Amino acid sequence: MSATLPTAEAATRPAGRRPLAALRGFWTRPVPLARIAVFRTIAYLFVPVDVFLTTAWVSAHADVPTAYYQPLVVGQLLPLPTPTPTVVFVVQWALVACALAAATGRAPRLLGTAVFLLYFEWMVIAMSYGKVDHDRIAYLVALAVLPTIGVARWRDRRSSEAAGWAMAAVFVTVMLTYFLAAWAKVRFGGWDWATGSTITRAVIRRGTALSDWTLDVPGLLTAAQWGMLVVEFAAPLMLLVRSDRARMALVVFLLGFHLMVFGGLRIIFLPHCVAILSILPWERAPEALAAVRSRRGRSAGRTGVVPAAAPPV
Repeated sequence: MSATLPTAEAATRPAGRRPLAALRGFWTRPVPLARIAVFRTIAYLFVPVDVFLTTAWVSAHADVPTAYYQPLVVGQLLPLPTPTPTVVFVVQWALVACALAAATGRAPRLLGTAVFLLYFEWMVIAMSYGKVDHDRIAYLVALAVLPTIGVARWRDRRSSEAAGWAMAAVFVTVMLTYFLAAWAKVRFGGWDWATGSTITRAVIRRGTALSDWTLDVPGLLTAAQWGMLVVEFAAPLMLLVRSDRARMALVVFLLGFHLMVFGGLRIIFLPHCVAILSILPWERAPEALAAVRSRRGRSAGRTGVVPAAAPPV
């Protein structure tokens, strides 16, 4: 009977503070440092992939006359250099070098901060010529918060509230990317966006064998646009995910959606997909790898050559 009665502290605690306490718990829920170590390696190793493959066109801005450079608002507020050929070359190679060094886990605050600042400048160079992508913000936030954690090892089972705050910041930004995408659709296109021909035009321009057939099904792409709006506006429900299994299911769903879009329209948001990976419980990866190695060792021992028995006397 006494277990059901509220304590004196709970009875005197103002009811209005309970949601705030839950919110604080979301932002400071401890996370194993091993999760940070693995995700940090993935995030930093993606930098050269992004520089030389995903956004290789950014380096071409070195040959564009500086008169065409119209910096973003942040580029106007900060004293950032005009992207001359020398500036673009230095930023590109300094970014790649710092990212590869940061992926080793050494000097995480110094190298991590350098990677964030250089990648920030790389994005200003990329998006100051009339085209601004929305698939970079969550990855940029990940690069910003990773240096705040400090040293983390792959097998470090200690938990850290700083690590929890960093991963929560990336998680919230991933969610806002979807929610604000829906808001932008309605803000600029109105609710008529859902009944328009946005996806139809995309299939005509960039369609593949996996999506061309949808043009022959009346109403299918319109229904898909309505479904996209509903799912994106419901993105805040992602924050209710708690268990590791639910997190893995969420990541599979999100990555599956992006793979489906890539298969049908040849559009992929790789930096955003890297940010999505921060949701996974990466602290299990080292143990899983060790288990695979030990299993291989046992199987190799069973299939190995057994010494012959000594001949009878």
